[in-house]
Amino acid sequence: MNESFKALSDPTRRKIIRLLRDKNMTAGEIAEHFNMKKPSISHHLNSLKHAKLVLDERQGQHIVYSLNTTVVQEVFGWFLEMIDSKKEEDKDEK
Repeated sequence: MNESFKALSDPTRRKIIRLLRDKNMTAGEIAEHFNMKKPSISHHLNSLKHAKLVLDERQGQHIVYSLNTTVVQEVFGWFLEMIDSKKEEDKDEK
């Protein structure tokens, strides 16, 4: 989970996650949404893949990236647990 948090700490990677939430995309399609060179996008995609937040699949000559919803749900589930725990602690203090 630490790798997921590290990957999500970058705003570019969070935007890539939002893009992939809507549809699977190639690196070129993702790059169209940024003002940076394709090698930089590849670096961000590799970080997201290393954190298992993004999956890649070769389709012909292209690699298509998709959101790994299982891991994303796990990460956000952890956040929700922390929020709920904090609410319970606040209730108990009152």
